[in-house]
Amino acid sequence: MAKLRLPAPDERAALLRDAQRMKMTRSAHAYVRGSTAKFYEWLQASGGKIPQGPSVWICGDCHSGNLGPVASAGGEVAVQIRDLDQTVIGNPAHDLIRLGLSLATAARGSNLPGVTTALMVERLVEGYEAGLAGETLAPDEDTAPKEVRRVLKRSLHRRWKDLARERIIDPRPTIPLGKRFWPLSEAERAALEGLAADEGLRKLVTGLRHRPGDAPIAVLDGAYWMKGCSSLGRLRYALLVGVAGDGGGTETVLIDIKEATPAAAPSAPGAKMPADNARRVVAGARALSPFLGRRMLAGKLNRRPVVIRELTPQDLKLDIEHLSREEALRAAHYLALVVGRAHARQMDPDTKAAWRAELARNRATKLDAPFWLWSAIVELIQSHEAAYLDHCRRYALQPGAA
Repeated sequence: MAKLRLPAPDERAALLRDAQRMKMTRSAHAYVRGSTAKFYEWLQASGGKIPQGPSVWICGDCHSGNLGPVASAGGEVAVQIRDLDQTVIGNPAHDLIRLGLSLATAARGSNLPGVTTALMVERLVEGYEAGLAGETLAPDEDTAPKEVRRVLKRSLHRRWKDLARERIIDPRPTIPLGKRFWPLSEAERAALEGLAADEGLRKLVTGLRHRPGDAPIAVLDGAYWMKGCSSLGRLRYALLVGVAGDGGGTETVLIDIKEATPAAAPSAPGAKMPADNARRVVAGARALSPFLGRRMLAGKLNRRPVVIRELTPQDLKLDIEHLSREEALRAAHYLALVVGRAHARQMDPDTKAAWRAELARNRATKLDAPFWLWSAIVELIQSHEAAYLDHCRRYALQPGAA
């Protein structure tokens, strides 16, 4: 068998661009997940059809794959928003529309009829309003889709070896180079070791409940990480770190280091956010997803802003792809409830009441949801499906693409 040739640092950009394009050809839902900029191009051209909600931190890229179980520093697990690259202080209606587009695309990919999509939009609004009202997120059989219950159950039983086998294949403290992990340049290795020597990273790693707060850490291995879809092309690194435990042994920790770039999501007029993109991401995460946000750190790598976080075995994403009618309705309600709670924790009672009143306005007699939300989702499905087919024509049909 021929040995896999690993790309040099100056060869990465073209490979990452091609990988991103091919990932987006897999399905219309995959295209939606990877085309955040197109969503906001539509929004800019929508001519003010969307009401202006209260200015709060929003996810900015609120598709179903960006929600899932995350662990707190104290070991609790809950479903929260898990990717905050696009977070800004903005209009919460944008998260609601983007989540609706994601779920509607998944429903169409599951060959569900249009009436199911209409019912999903109703359940989306119902769940979001319940989240604003403070309804709990208990994943019981009556409210949560099977995928949420399955992933939560799996999350609660996972250990380091499961994370290692999933992310780096081998539970030993090395990163095997191959299709996902690529070799570092000497300059990159030195920069990562310098980052690991920072006291902030040591405190982040030792901040989990079971680790001594004064424990030293040591870099075990590092690699460039070919990971994600819309983020492909940014700096992305995996770092294995050893941290001394109470019993004298060493625990292995996997650190994800991702470049923070300007958000495509528009911010609210006059919004005051950190100018540094990594600090913006961390601030948004702490507002929207406290379990994750308190495990994140803003840093610099060769003067470029990066977001640093430890990956725990409990951190998983939801894979909402193939749905039955009942599961589609449950998914819409439950995921919107998660988003509603994330927005609500930033609002005082009067602000919440005013936003709920706005959501109750302009509802059609045959659809218990704001007409602007339904029409936005319909327009976005049309534009994204056409763009997806054109994307496939341009990239999936290239020689060697299969």
